[in-house]
Amino acid sequence: MQGKVKGNVKDSIFCNLFRIKRYLLQLYQALHPEDAGMTEEGLENVTINHVFTNGIYNDLCFTAGGRLILMLEAQSTWSVNVIIRMFIYLAQTYHEYFKGNSINLYGSKKAVMPEPELYVVYTGDRKKRQEYISLSEEYFGGKNTNIELKAKVIYGGKGNDILEQYIKFTKVYNGQVKEHGRTKKAVIETIRICKNENLLKEYLESREKEVVGIMMALFDQEEVFDTYVKSERKEAARETAKKMAIELLKTGKCSINDIRGIAPQLDEEDIIEIEQEFTQMM
Repeated sequence: MQGKVKGNVKDSIFCNLFRIKRYLLQLYQALHPEDAGMTEEGLENVTINHVFTNGIYNDLCFTAGGRLILMLEAQSTWSVNVIIRMFIYLAQTYHEYFKGNSINLYGSKKAVMPEPELYVVYTGDRKKRQEYISLSEEYFGGKNTNIELKAKVIYGGKGNDILEQYIKFTKVYNGQVKEHGRTKKAVIETIRICKNENLLKEYLESREKEVVGIMMALFDQEEVFDTYVKSERKEAARETAKKMAIELLKTGKCSINDIRGIAPQLDEEDIIEIEQEFTQMM
């Protein structure tokens, strides 16, 4: 990839931006404008690193007073499975919270736990825009089961708040990648346009070099993930073709030589394996 920056950055703009307390406070104020008294000191970032590592979802978790706020960013691929990931993440976060605060869950005293708020910040182009993702609705037909989890889906902020700016930033970024590919030019143009349009301007101006490194490292992560997905699909196609070949041989609809022609995804080693398996059946 021409003009590509090498680095060991394992961050994301979403996480890097809101690790900074003044922007985290702006995020909280966008979610709870009624709580005008909240300060930076009242917020604590309790994000757990390396829970979701496929490069598609970025996570942020912080406490604010009696609230535990968990947010996941779905960049471009929509999947209701995000609610299962949130379920796992929330359980792990509470485990860390109880452990960090020396709360004895086996004692008789009632444990104190912050109230959860769950959000998915969706930055893709999906036309259907549901307000919430519900675990029971998506997986149990809306039944009143023993577990439930519901996350509010955020597609944009209000006015020009920090959420609206961030989501617009991702739109600019996606547009520049389409125009220039996964190159440094796409990153530089994204930053230039966003500064001109007052989107995360202060953050981008103060951390431009760091932002460039993060975004270029993201290209590396995306390439690794894309390669993995393609490999998994290819392997699944091979396995399906092998099963189909065995069935065709069993019914006498084709010979081993015919398999070579109708299943090009199978190599000679696969053909030998199929022949051996079929021979054992006879």
